[in-house]
Amino acid sequence: MGRVAGAQGILGWVKLKTYTEFADSLADFPVWWLGDDKHPWREMTVEKFALQSKGLIAKFPGCNDRTGAEKFKGLLVAVPRSSLPQQAEDEYYWADLIGLEVVNVAGESLGMVDNLMDTGANQVLCVRGASGEILIPFIASAIKQVSLTDKVIRVDWAADWAEKH
Repeated sequence: MGRVAGAQGILGWVKLKTYTEFADSLADFPVWWLGDDKHPWREMTVEKFALQSKGLIAKFPGCNDRTGAEKFKGLLVAVPRSSLPQQAEDEYYWADLIGLEVVNVAGESLGMVDNLMDTGANQVLCVRGASGEILIPFIASAIKQVSLTDKVIRVDWAADWAEKH
């Protein structure tokens, strides 16, 4: 859902880089999980939020100075899956797509979804395969089927598209 970008001011607030559709979406969740590969995940109650021109800032209980806030820098922000709204049939959370196999209409495996990015115009699947990284726009003309059950995304995309264009 986001990442703690660093300390904000001297009173214990943290700046957040959000990965949500709207900058203030994290404010809808009063309890977060903070952690990463090097730090164990822990539940954190959010004391206060504020939306500023540069994004969302938050304050955690007991964090009252810049030194305390800096300890959170770099940690990822997650929320319990059960607290997320139900998606419509043709909508997906990015986390659900990461790790899915991508297969084109010719039946060729292009690799696995490694990441997604938002270009502003649309989202893009970053697919890691044997031939390197392939970027596929997440648009109706390219994405033919997403099956979370089968863990596969079927695309209208040639394996050698980048070489042809």
